[in-house]
Amino acid sequence: MSWGTELWDQFDNLEKHTQWGIDVLEKYIKFVKERTEIELSYAKQLRNLSKKYQPKKNSKEEEEYRYTSTRAFLATLNEMNDYAGQHEVISENMTSLITAELTRYVQELKQERKSHFHDGRKAQQHIETCWKQLEASKRRFERDCKEADRAQQYFEKMDADINVTKADVEKARQQAQLRHQMAEDSKAEYSSTLQKFNSEQHEHYYTHIPNIFQKIQEMEERRIVRIGESMKTFAEVDRQVIPIIGKCLDEITKAAESVDHKNDSQMVIEAFKSGFEPPGDVDFEDFTQPMKRTVSESSLSNSRGDGKSEPKFGSKSKGKLWPFIKKNKGAGPEDFSNLPPEQRRKKLQQKVDELNRDIQKEMDSRDALTKMKDVYIKNPQMGDAASVDHRLAELGQNIEKLRLEVQKFEGWLAEVEGRLPARSEQPRRQSGVYEAQNPSGVNSCAQDRESSPDGSYTEEQSQETEMKVPATDFDDEFDDEEPLPTIGTCKALYTFEGQNEGTISVAEGEMLYVIEEDKGDGWTRIRRNEDEEGYVPTSYVEVYLDKNAKDVHKPLQKISE
Repeated sequence: MSWGTELWDQFDNLEKHTQWGIDVLEKYIKFVKERTEIELSYAKQLRNLSKKYQPKKNSKEEEEYRYTSTRAFLATLNEMNDYAGQHEVISENMTSLITAELTRYVQELKQERKSHFHDGRKAQQHIETCWKQLEASKRRFERDCKEADRAQQYFEKMDADINVTKADVEKARQQAQLRHQMAEDSKAEYSSTLQKFNSEQHEHYYTHIPNIFQKIQEMEERRIVRIGESMKTFAEVDRQVIPIIGKCLDEITKAAESVDHKNDSQMVIEAFKSGFEPPGDVDFEDFTQPMKRTVSESSLSNSRGDGKSEPKFGSKSKGKLWPFIKKNKGAGPEDFSNLPPEQRRKKLQQKVDELNRDIQKEMDSRDALTKMKDVYIKNPQMGDAASVDHRLAELGQNIEKLRLEVQKFEGWLAEVEGRLPARSEQPRRQSGVYEAQNPSGVNSCAQDRESSPDGSYTEEQSQETEMKVPATDFDDEFDDEEPLPTIGTCKALYTFEGQNEGTISVAEGEMLYVIEEDKGDGWTRIRRNEDEEGYVPTSYVEVYLDKNAKDVHKPLQKISE
């Protein structure tokens, strides 16, 4: 099967077919190029998707990723990032192994095709020239033969005419002989030209054209093989990344199988457990008695001042722990006393661990500098030993400061851990045991203040929403009742900014009147004058109870420390 023998007369069709083959190759190159662009775009979209749902650093989202379900989701995002990387590999390999290679091959193919068809046209032009020469020789031979016939006829006519002179007859005879000789010469030339043409034509159709067409056939077959190999490479590039993509999917499956609902449920307990005991039973309050009712110590409506500051269950205070509370949006205290005991313990433990890590870092730096100083002492040419003394002193001061911080937080942690087991003794007043542990009138800075007026955890809030008592005249009771009598005095140990409703601001060293002592919730009600009164943290004041305290209207002097 050879184009040279089978398609010897199809030069133009072969030229069109080979051009079509190059067009097909260029179309395939364009297809692969667009595929690589799709892979890159897909990989970019996958990376953006993974990045979009990644938790933001130093945000609340990072804390949410401690659960097994969210950790599995994070692992899925990371694997999707790797998955996107494999699509980038597909794009890169297709570009280098297919697009770039075929583009170079197409240029070479065009040059080779141009050369072969140039040779074919040259051979075609040569055989056409030979044919023209043969036709010219043939026409000349034909013309000379006709001229010789006419000259012979003229001679015979002259020879038969008796009126023509002998000289004219001889001239006609010579002319006829000349024409016959020219015809013979033309015949010989025509014969030679014909033989030459037949030889050239045989050479053209049985040697030159077959050779040229064979080269064109080989070129076309190479093109077909090359595009087939490229299609195979197209599949292999995809197949090479399948194991890695499979590993990504396996990791996603593994992450999904690691989801532990029991563990997540336990972590919810650890995250939100307050450490308080559920409230006790509510005592019966008999309103049929004409005497002034007294509220049970364990009642949900237990007030801070013998019923003077009962919670208002109207629309104005719905959902609030106390009728005077507003949500404090500021930063919490350093000892995390605004948190429930269990959460406070966890925060304090985290702070202690963080400080210990900082201490270890500083100690490692100090050890390294100490070794450097020893080297400088032994080898003065390497450096001045005194140059590190200042830095060593700084590290020592930093370590000492951090140790003091650790002691402070460990002290608070010890208090919380010591109090947590005793919380069942007073289920209604979670801070009540703190008074028993601090019998003296002086309360330190580390005194517990779990019942801070942010209302975020104390049990009265939930009970208040459950009771849903309709709004009554109690809404105005807090403001309208007579001022409470003083039961003692107190001195402010620290400055307190009373930003919440129902609290009062005090300055360090200020003397004030006590009108209601701490009921176990960590707050003491005080009065500055007849118009200014409110609650302050018990740990912020030093209380002196005195039944014969001074009258409410007489001001106290501020005592400087």
